[in-house]
Amino acid sequence: MLIHEFRYKGSDLYCEGVKLADLVDEVGTPCYVYSYKTFIEHFERLKKAFGSIQPLICYSMKACSNLALVRALVKKGAGLDIVSGGELFRAKKALCRGEKVVFAGVGKSDGEIRKALEVGVLLFNVESESELNAIQRIASSLKKRTSAALRLNPNIGAGGHAYTTTGGYLSKFGIDFETAQTLFLKRYRWPDVHLCGVHVHIGSQILETRPFVEALKRTLKFIEKIRLRGVKIQYLDFGGGLGIIYDRERAQSPADYAQGLVPFFRKSKCKIILEPGRFISGNSGVFLTKVQYVKPTAKKRFIIVDGAMNDLVRPALYGSFHDIFPVRRNGQARKILADVVGPVCESGDFLAKDRRLPEVNEGEYLAVLSAGAYGFSMSSNYNSRPRAAEVLVKGSRFYVIRRRELLNDLVRGERIPAFLR
Repeated sequence: MLIHEFRYKGSDLYCEGVKLADLVDEVGTPCYVYSYKTFIEHFERLKKAFGSIQPLICYSMKACSNLALVRALVKKGAGLDIVSGGELFRAKKALCRGEKVVFAGVGKSDGEIRKALEVGVLLFNVESESELNAIQRIASSLKKRTSAALRLNPNIGAGGHAYTTTGGYLSKFGIDFETAQTLFLKRYRWPDVHLCGVHVHIGSQILETRPFVEALKRTLKFIEKIRLRGVKIQYLDFGGGLGIIYDRERAQSPADYAQGLVPFFRKSKCKIILEPGRFISGNSGVFLTKVQYVKPTAKKRFIIVDGAMNDLVRPALYGSFHDIFPVRRNGQARKILADVVGPVCESGDFLAKDRRLPEVNEGEYLAVLSAGAYGFSMSSNYNSRPRAAEVLVKGSRFYVIRRRELLNDLVRGERIPAFLR
């Protein structure tokens, strides 16, 4: 199923006004290609849907953190949701102001906390009492004051995979309501940390409103309860998790999502923060790869491509489905059943299994759709493979926004000790 700005014109697959066959002739494969129009439109749709309450929309950088894409959103008024010092570094490079950055994650280091305090982030989303102690200690040493929200665990788990479900009590994320209430009531122990918000994020790739509404109802009861104890709650950060279409999912629209949540957000009397990631970037990008070999066996047919699990790990890690289309289609090609696999030395190195695809020949190119979220950002150099190029398309032009890694990049920073020379 072709979507958004990736569509055929005649026999050729285009991204906006760029023929992908021409792009790969110049850039090569494997590579990621992003549609600027799709990327920005998803942000604007969400912004419009929630326009009546004017939330701060902080793009979740872990989904896709290329500087060009992050900068594009910052220019449109987005804030950023970060989970590491590296993402804070990228946020600064993208010229995002500190007061539009929220810092989440269960294991913030002293160095990361210090940098965030120096930048002046809007909120730390805090996961434990130990983390509060660390922020207080470092803030005091720097003679700075900061604001924080406690990440609540409403014991509602939702998401497309067990690894992306973050709201149950068996998850490492969040604080149960009873413990969170105790921390709010002891807030005087952290005089340089203004505890003024709550944060909730129950999972990723959630396709219906019900889990969100149930989590929000429980959160509002908690806010009401601690307000009666004199705690002032200014911010409600409701995270992200809005699902997208990969295959045949029936994902909710931003308008439907907002319709279910806005009445509750109004009741909270809080400044609302949202943290979309996949919704903005997921269907804004494709992964292009070249057919190296076609290998028929007695039991299966394998299409061996130059893209691998180190480039796009989601199928191997989550069993995720990504639609695959030829970059140049042949209307006469018969459909075959095949696995699309990469050259990495792992049986788990596949992009698709038992997939019915148009028959392709060696040297042709395939487009793996819905690869804009957790594609490049989760890639690695496994098997000493240089990481792919990233390309941004805007209208009829394309821009290489990350060059393909070279072999020397693989050993950058490595040293052979003198005794081995």
